[in-house]
Amino acid sequence: MNRIATPRRAVLAAGLAPLFVPRVARAQAYPGGRPVSLVIPYAAGGIPDVFGNAINQGLQERLGGTFVMDHKPGASTTLGTRQVARARPDGTTLVFAGNGTFTITPFVLRNAGYDSTKDFTWLGMTGSAVYLFVAHPRWASLEALVAAAKRRPGEISYATWGVGSSAHLGTFDLARRAGIELIHVPYNGTAAALTDVSTGRVDFMLSTLAPARPHIEANRVRALGIATAQRFRPLPDLPTVAEQGYPDYVVPNWTGVAAPAGLPDAIAGALDAAIAATFSDERLLQRLEPLGISAWPTGARAMREQVAKDLAENADLVRRAGITVE
Repeated sequence: MNRIATPRRAVLAAGLAPLFVPRVARAQAYPGGRPVSLVIPYAAGGIPDVFGNAINQGLQERLGGTFVMDHKPGASTTLGTRQVARARPDGTTLVFAGNGTFTITPFVLRNAGYDSTKDFTWLGMTGSAVYLFVAHPRWASLEALVAAAKRRPGEISYATWGVGSSAHLGTFDLARRAGIELIHVPYNGTAAALTDVSTGRVDFMLSTLAPARPHIEANRVRALGIATAQRFRPLPDLPTVAEQGYPDYVVPNWTGVAAPAGLPDAIAGALDAAIAATFSDERLLQRLEPLGISAWPTGARAMREQVAKDLAENADLVRRAGITVE
């Protein structure tokens, strides 16, 4: 078993308490004293709110002004995202979302309502939630599971939280690299999928760490490998999938902040610097890690390059997987 070092009470505190943001000298109130809406296209609560609070506190401390979270869930996160894409580019409307919203959804929904190559000003990434493969304990290792899938094509099953999800594309990519045929079992959410993996109804799945943690700690599922470029500090003994014979295998799961296209350079530059500074603080990183998150303050240029890279890769995976547009 891969024991997670942080006690459960500390994890809950990290998720509920306001995140630390160092106080620095404020600039002139941004932007001109008008309130800024950080649109979050997810339901209130959970990890998005942890990030939203950190972003708002960090920007307010560094830029002045008033920043508020504006939850607008719906239509697979496209409802709030398209609202930002169509907003006035004056710095008063931002969006916090993940790579799924920006680089997968446009390929699996017929009309997402925005074009990720044209409709946004990228301001910087904030973090990356860890993905890992977990399986029923009967599977001792990723190697054993893959070997069984080679002996029994089309018999080993994997769960996801939906067709065209990052879990679907990530597991399809692993199967493609390993040369195996798997059965895809989509669910309406992660919790139900994890339950069926833990009971053995389904063999394995790709999950974020937070919902999988209780199952790992109770030995109901076994962690087989982490889908990141490097090992995760709270799980130093869990190897990456890349280390286990699949070079460069990574399942992107980043989040970031964007604004409507056409945002003036001065405003974009101020936001870029403030976001990078907020998510570069080691004390903030220590609050995020128990939640299965690595801070990722890459800056606007790196976010723009990552979006372009993921769009190209996901277009190819969606085509190869035969996913039809809804």
